[in-house]
Amino acid sequence: MLHWELTHNRAINQPTAAVSPAAIASADLAQSSNKAQLRAAMQDSSQALLTVPESFQGQVVREAQSIGSEKLVALTFDDGPWTETTEQVLDILRQNNIKATFYWVGLQVQKNPDIARKVVAQGHAIGNHTWRHVLENVDELTAAEEINNTAKLIYDTTGLRTSLFRPPGGNLKGSLASFAQQQKYAVTLWSVESDDYYVSAPIIVDNVLSAVQPGSIVLMHDGGGDRRATVQALPQVISTLQRRGYKFVTVPQLLAAQAQSSITAQIKP
Repeated sequence: MLHWELTHNRAINQPTAAVSPAAIASADLAQSSNKAQLRAAMQDSSQALLTVPESFQGQVVREAQSIGSEKLVALTFDDGPWTETTEQVLDILRQNNIKATFYWVGLQVQKNPDIARKVVAQGHAIGNHTWRHVLENVDELTAAEEINNTAKLIYDTTGLRTSLFRPPGGNLKGSLASFAQQQKYAVTLWSVESDDYYVSAPIIVDNVLSAVQPGSIVLMHDGGGDRRATVQALPQVISTLQRRGYKFVTVPQLLAAQAQSSITAQIKP
């Protein structure tokens, strides 16, 4: 599906050299006060907000299953950080005391580093969404460049390493998803499609509310184009699901709940 507009230009600011995971792991933390504040904010957050359970690393995930009696749901936002709407989404989430998961495009992190730092400072989880939102199949070298360069920039900008990856368009064919799995990313798709990249706010609300169930991962967008409809729909989505008894969590929290539920089931007599 195509939900990334003409702003995705292959030629714009594309890095040419892939960065190995080992190089990323050995990179030194920047000494700036901004990054010190970010690290402190992340240390104060629950580790479960950001850490993907080992059992899901290298796996494809569409939703959580067998999560016990809790009605958990994860809101996810793709294609940012975006100048026009990411901060509006953040305001809505903060007003409702909700943590979400943002899947970032490297080019947009490069363009909007301050917004990226703000997202992380507020305790949201981050996923890798390639450098330039690649929809076509690519070779393994290009896949490595797209994923590794984005991972390095996220780390250099925010001090955060992510083990979440979402292939643009949910494309599991070709080298992007397979390379991500080799690198032990949790390749996270979705179980609820809001269609917010081309429909009005009332339809977005209906699409989400009619499909959500405990363990759902909801796909929305804070970037990639005009996302006013998403901003308009989000408060109603949140308030209605809260009335239905849902609790909003990050994708790592959702996966941790499934992992814990599985352990509990195994030890029951």
